[in-house]
Amino acid sequence: MRLILVISLLLGTALAAAQTSKPVQTSSPADRFITVNGLRLHYLDWGGTGPPLILVHGLDRHAHTFDHIAPHFASGYRVIAVDMRGHGESAWDPEARYVVEDYVRDMEGLVEQLMLRNIVIWGNSTGGRVAQVYAGLHPDRVTHMISEDVGPERPRQIADNYQRRVSEEQAGWASEAEVIAQVRKSNPGMSDALAASYVRYGTTKRPDGRLIWKRDANVARGFVPTDLWAAISKITAPALYIIGGRSTIVPAETQERLRKTLPRVRIVTIPDVGHYPTDEKPADVLMLVDSFLASR
Repeated sequence: MRLILVISLLLGTALAAAQTSKPVQTSSPADRFITVNGLRLHYLDWGGTGPPLILVHGLDRHAHTFDHIAPHFASGYRVIAVDMRGHGESAWDPEARYVVEDYVRDMEGLVEQLMLRNIVIWGNSTGGRVAQVYAGLHPDRVTHMISEDVGPERPRQIADNYQRRVSEEQAGWASEAEVIAQVRKSNPGMSDALAASYVRYGTTKRPDGRLIWKRDANVARGFVPTDLWAAISKITAPALYIIGGRSTIVPAETQERLRKTLPRVRIVTIPDVGHYPTDEKPADVLMLVDSFLASR
């Protein structure tokens, strides 16, 4: 009897240890770090034991920009929101390597180290380019791909405009209120709470006290004209492109080419929103994504 009791206690201890080593669903994410390609990258792990849902932000943004939608999926997925290199709490690349392919290599390393399979990958802006390329290069790993208001191309004008803005913003801001006003000017549909969170997690103070974005200004060096059709044409998973009705980033001719190229593509335009539909109409986007993820 004593032997049986000891064995039962040992098994119970082992089971408890195994359970605590797994992600646990929480109402707030855990901050985690991983070293990939020589850089210490930060990600938010929302827990859960379902298939992985990886969220990839755009330039100048960070993993916390998904805080308002991540909990919606945490009951059915292990939600992971990544700070891309040069952004948020992730390390800056000393060699300023910030083209889409560099971000994709980081994603490959993260997936390998965390041993993720059957992945849903969702990115907005440049994160959407990362999602598209990763899905094309690793069709065996991806079950669904979601790209928010970006396609395979980045024209010269968009690249030049961003590089000009980064240069202008080096002056910084005197207060969070000033930054929020700037954010609301370029994202008029964003709620006050979302704008405040974006600025809270996305800025840092310089020694002179002025606020600047918490990102390497050298990311602009990687924001160059881009054509990713070669990789994206290999996507086999269901693909959802969410287009902002006020945005011109994915023109009609690109949408038509996507329909001809990808066998399982769905393209949906959400009226009266800009480049970040999840910022302006999150409920509409969540309804759309729920329907898409239910498809096979």
